[in-house]
Amino acid sequence: MRIIAATLLTIALGMGGALAQSAQVGVAGVVSPAPSGPGEGVENDYPTVARADYVFGCMAANGQTRQALEKCSCSIDTIATILPYEKYVEAETILSVGQVAGQQAEVFRSTGMFRDMVADLRRAQAEAEVTCFY
Repeated sequence: MRIIAATLLTIALGMGGALAQSAQVGVAGVVSPAPSGPGEGVENDYPTVARADYVFGCMAANGQTRQALEKCSCSIDTIATILPYEKYVEAETILSVGQVAGQQAEVFRSTGMFRDMVADLRRAQAEAEVTCFY
């Protein structure tokens, strides 16, 4: 199931090449995300486009103000420190596919593994809301 989800994620987001380009081969041939800048590690493995997309959506829901921009930027930064980008993409894709009507989408809504992935994202979002919006 995890392979199917990963394949769907790659196809749905059209990011196969982008993900491959943003990875580095580390010690013992283990592939890990490339740091975005000096001194930055896993907490900054989210591409700028993903962060901007999140902020735009967040601002649409919370107002088009400078204060909303700051809170929404804080929110995605907090999520990024909790959840690796790959897990974020998986959970977002599961949520998107789960919104489609039909029996095939029901697999994404009812499978425990997929529910757990979405639950991890929801926990990260809740932490970000507490940290940034209150």
